[in-house]
Amino acid sequence: MKFGKKLILWYLENKRSMPWRETRDPYSIWLSEIILQQTRVAQGLPYYLSFKSAFPTVFDLAAAPEEKVLKLWQGLGYYSRARNLHATAKYVADELGGTFPDSYASLLLLKGVGDYTASAIASICYDEAVPVVDGNVYRVLSRYLGVATPINTTQGVKEFKQLAKALLEVKEPATYNQAIMEFGALQCKPQSPDCTQCVLDSDCVALKEKKVGELPVKLKKQKIKKRYFSYLIIQTNEETILQQRTGKGIWQGLYEFPLVETSAPISYEELKKASVFTELLGAQTYELSLYKEEAVIHKLSHQHLYTWFYVVQVQCLPLLSAPHQKVRLSDVERYPVPILIGNFIEAFF
Repeated sequence: MKFGKKLILWYLENKRSMPWRETRDPYSIWLSEIILQQTRVAQGLPYYLSFKSAFPTVFDLAAAPEEKVLKLWQGLGYYSRARNLHATAKYVADELGGTFPDSYASLLLLKGVGDYTASAIASICYDEAVPVVDGNVYRVLSRYLGVATPINTTQGVKEFKQLAKALLEVKEPATYNQAIMEFGALQCKPQSPDCTQCVLDSDCVALKEKKVGELPVKLKKQKIKKRYFSYLIIQTNEETILQQRTGKGIWQGLYEFPLVETSAPISYEELKKASVFTELLGAQTYELSLYKEEAVIHKLSHQHLYTWFYVVQVQCLPLLSAPHQKVRLSDVERYPVPILIGNFIEAFF
């Protein structure tokens, strides 16, 4: 039996029940695919349900304030996905009358939609014979065919796309694409897959050559950068100060407390000399304390943030100018913030 047919039969017997698998509505499929980028299904499912509840249609998502979109996205990371999601919803609603493009080529023109997402939507919603290639597909094809080309290189991306196209079941692209991704997620797992129960075991090159643990090959990531954040929670009994991050960056549009960023951990005395500290507090009396002595380490793809939260109790907040703004303590949880800040807010306020 052919590779693709085996996968489809396996999928029909083993697939997980997911709400986006019960529809071919392009809005629902697009939403699920954007949420599941860089995200496990178990983590992404509650977000998908929340978004569908808050924004049943693309028109609802397009009409929502960006802050509401970012707040619902909070905790998923890679916030550019949420901003692109919102921008594309506006484009589809306002420029396309709510109708999503119906081909791989036209879907690629949407903001935040790359090769994988366009292929997934085009095949699942419109039965276009285009292959998907995500992390699961790389792993299945690399092991099954014994391909050691690094998957995070230009050559690897091109080679695996060609292999995926050659193996695609062109008469059942929707089912096949979902099958190979599900197979990679449940059966051909990254660590310790159960090859004794695999429907592809008789033809798997990696299994025959005992290279399952070596494939796929991925070149080492760039060096991790360390950054040191000292947040100032300046507050009275009723209010505190937040600022919105502007400019390009992973947290663009999100809120945080006033920040002192340094090249290394700093002492109390060094913190008091920081320009942000002196500008916001001036000569007024305050009580300064460190929330926790040990740094909170927040790991991102290419950087680790070593973070401390300093609580600064004052009688009254100073006059503020952009980007700082006064916020009532009871309203702090309403603002979209990075998960690093969100965890602190949940524990502290």
